Amino acid sequence: MRVLVTGAAGFIGGAVASGCRQAGHDVLGVDAFIEQAHADGRRESSGVRHCDVRDASRLAQLLHGVDVVCHQAAMVGAGVSPADLPLYASHNDLGTATLLAAMAATQVSRLVLASSMVVYGDGRYACPSHGQRPARPRQLAELARGVFDIACPDCSAAMTWLPVSEGASLDPRSSYAASKVAQEHYAAAWARQAAGSVIALRYHNVYGPGMPRNTPYSGVAAIFRSALERGQPPLVFEDGGQMRDFVHVSDIAAANMRAIEAVAMSPVNSFTSYNISSGTPISIAEVANLVAAGVPGPAVEAVVTGEFRSGDVRHIVASAEKARRGLGFTAAVAPADGLRRFARDPLRD
Repeated sequence: MRVLVTGAAGFIGGAVASGCRQAGHDVLGVDAFIEQAHADGRRESSGVRHCDVRDASRLAQLLHGVDVVCHQAAMVGAGVSPADLPLYASHNDLGTATLLAAMAATQVSRLVLASSMVVYGDGRYACPSHGQRPARPRQLAELARGVFDIACPDCSAAMTWLPVSEGASLDPRSSYAASKVAQEHYAAAWARQAAGSVIALRYHNVYGPGMPRNTPYSGVAAIFRSALERGQPPLVFEDGGQMRDFVHVSDIAAANMRAIEAVAMSPVNSFTSYNISSGTPISIAEVANLVAAGVPGPAVEAVVTGEFRSGDVRHIVASAEKARRGLGFTAAVAPADGLRRFARDPLRD
């Protein structure tokens, strides 16, 4: 198949484009080379054409003959400040809407969309006395006092986390999260209006070779790695007990290959979402210490700071079951192995 991969010069998009080629697809890679993702100032990359997905006329030229679009391009990160809101709305919301309109105009009807775990907000929780209860947004006053766990709305006891399935309600808590929800909603509406088919892959925390080294928009694993390279211990926010799922970029690429094949066979007017995760929950403190353990030299322990960011959620852990059943996808890289290797992986400057 001929596959258009947006964001193909980026960390995840590059891995996806490479995976497509290895799978035998004819790949057309495009990228806007925005500075938040390409801090080295690159405006070109081998085998990747310059295209901003907000440019409808450029997309119209490129989409002819394409069978599937694999949309990885996005402004990423939680959002450093409210001043970032226009960037997320422009690159993610307007960019996706423009791409979908261009696909409809050129009769390209199959889309694999890079979404994110952030669409869920906080995950699922259960109170020992009252069972499953919703997670209300944490209050700044509570965080400032060091109260990080989610309290039961009925009895105020600390609740325990549960795996989040794709049927959970969407509750974005950051600029980036709001933009990813919007992307999904635009794609679902397009599938109905344009007789299209969409598979949305909700990535959990992605890491691996080629990750951006250290910007405000980098993932936490790269931030830990950069601190260690400066001879400093990784700094962990809150109490380090935040639970996440860290999935290797090679597994993300493999999931996209499964999705490309699946969406080509999907019925029209369909939208399906899948969590893409390792299936192995891990705390942020464990992540920091695993990365530190992979660095040669004297052992370094992470420092738990108690600091916090208001847009962060407490726990978000995926259920991997639907992806296993629907896509035949199971991650190959366990976080305990991949995060140690990540300490020596080449990063993007």
